[in-house]
Amino acid sequence: MGGMNVIEANGAKIPAIGLGTWELRGRTCARLVEQALRLGYRHIDTAQVYENEREVGEGLRASGIKRDEVFVTTKVWTTHFAPNDLERSTRESLSKLHLAAVDLLLLHWPNPRVPLQETLGALAHVKQVGLARHIGVSNFTVALIEEAVAACPEPLVCDQVEFHPYLDQTKVREACARNGMAVVAYSPVAKGRIKNDETLARIGQAYGKTAAQVCLRWLVQQNVAAIPRTSRIERLSENIDIFDFALSDQEMAELSAMGSAEGRLTNFGFAPKWD
Repeated sequence: MGGMNVIEANGAKIPAIGLGTWELRGRTCARLVEQALRLGYRHIDTAQVYENEREVGEGLRASGIKRDEVFVTTKVWTTHFAPNDLERSTRESLSKLHLAAVDLLLLHWPNPRVPLQETLGALAHVKQVGLARHIGVSNFTVALIEEAVAACPEPLVCDQVEFHPYLDQTKVREACARNGMAVVAYSPVAKGRIKNDETLARIGQAYGKTAAQVCLRWLVQQNVAAIPRTSRIERLSENIDIFDFALSDQEMAELSAMGSAEGRLTNFGFAPKWD
C-alpha cells in the first residue's frame, strides 16, 4: 500500500482513509477490523450507539498492530451529554474497547436540550484527564461549529459529517478550515450509490480506478478524511488503494459540480437545521 496520507488539524494527525463500522456487529465486525488493520488501515471509527465497541477492540487486539499505530475514534451519544454522564459513558466505552484512551472522541450529534457549553466543558475535561487524545464534533452546522469553538476550552480537531459528490458541503468545509479543523466524511461513497455513476466511472477509466476510488480520491484531495464502511474484504483493499493517482483540477471541479443540498442521505427528526 502506498503511504497513508494524514490530515493534520489542531495537533491531530488523522489517517486520510479509515474504516467506518456503523451496522457492523459481532464476529463480522471484529474480523473486518482485524482484516482492515492487516491490510494497512490505521484509522478505525466507532460510536457508543453502534453497539460494537467491544468487537472493534477485539479486532484491534487480534490484528497484532501496535496500539500507538492506530487512530481510534468513538462518539458519545446524545443521551450522555450531561457533564458527569459524558465522562462516565466515555470510561464505559474505553472499558469495552480495552483502551486507556481513544485518539479522538466526538459528540455524535448536536443536542439542543443540554447547553453546548456544559457538554464541551465535559468533553474538554475528558481530554485533560487523558481519556481522549483529541476531541471533536459530528453533524455540526456552521453556526454550531462557531459556537462550539468559542465555548470549548480545548481545540476541536474535526467535524465528522456526511460528505460525497452528491452533497455540497462547501460551507461546513470553509467553517472547519477557518477554525483549523478537519472534515471527516461519513457515507463518502453515498452508501454505494456512486457505483453506477457515469461521470465517476468515466474519470476512473483513465486511471484504472473504480467509481468509488475516484470518489474517495476527490475527498482526500480536498484534505478531507473519509471513513467508508464495507462488510466485504475485497472492498477494504479497494478503498485504501487511492494514493497512487491524482485527479486534475478539471476533474475535481466536475465532481464538485454534482453536489447539492438535496443529496443528503442521512437525516433524522433530531437533526439540526442544515446549511
